Order: sequence, then C-alpha cells, then structure tokens
Amino acid sequence: MLTVADLMTEAVHTISSSATVAEATRLMQRTQLRALIVERRQQDLPYGIVTEQDIVFKVVARELDSSRVIVQDIMRQPCIGVSPDLTIKAAALLFADSGTQRAPVVADGRLLGIISVTDILMKGIRFSGDGAIQQQMLSTVG
Repeated sequence: MLTVADLMTEAVHTISSSATVAEATRLMQRTQLRALIVERRQQDLPYGIVTEQDIVFKVVARELDSSRVIVQDIMRQPCIGVSPDLTIKAAALLFADSGTQRAPVVADGRLLGIISVTDILMKGIRFSGDGAIQQQMLSTVG
C-alpha cells in the first residue's frame, strides 16, 4: 500500500512568518510553487502554510499592499501535518474531510516534505479499464 513517503515532494521551500507577502509571492513565482511552508518560530509550535489562495483572497482581493502585510497575518497555522507512514487513502480522506489541498510531512518534529492532492493524482493513482481507481507507484516516482 502506498504511503505519503512514497509520493511526497522532498524539496520543500520555506519562508519566515515575518517575511512580507511580496517576498513570499516572489519566491512562489521564482520556484513555480503554489504554497510555502512557514517556518516555526519555536520548536514546540506547529508549521504554518501560506498558499496562493491565501495571497489572492486575503491580500489581492482586498487591495492590500503586499510589501506591508506579513506572512504571519495571512498564513494558516496550525496547518494539518501528516506522517510519512500515513497511507495515501488516509491522506486523501484527511484532505477531503478538512478541505485541505496540501500538508507538510513531519516526523519527530522534522520537516521531511510536502504532500498535495496533485501529488496523489499525478503520481499515485491510475484508473483501471472499468473506471475503478487503483493505487500504483508510477515510473516517474522515486
């Protein structure tokens, strides 16, 4: 059975909660990412996440100055973190139940990667001839 560790993206870009939204936007544009993990200010705090939707809905739509708004003001914290050992089915159910599209992968307090609904769809499933979904490790993974 596939796990989050099988499909997660290990190259994670992080940003400080004190960075401006303008800085976050530039990093997202440069790296072609839809979300950044927000670094913890203290080890006992959970990670946060800032997404393209957070920026568009909370800054752009309200015509705020992105150089004056900091990531901490628009990020989601705590965000749902998942274990690398979680099954893909369980991760998909967690995303469905919470309305989440991506989550940091964390083990023993260490950030290992990020998993998204796109990872699950593009890397982890295929459809059989009768339309049933089958989990399968594709050749592009790993």
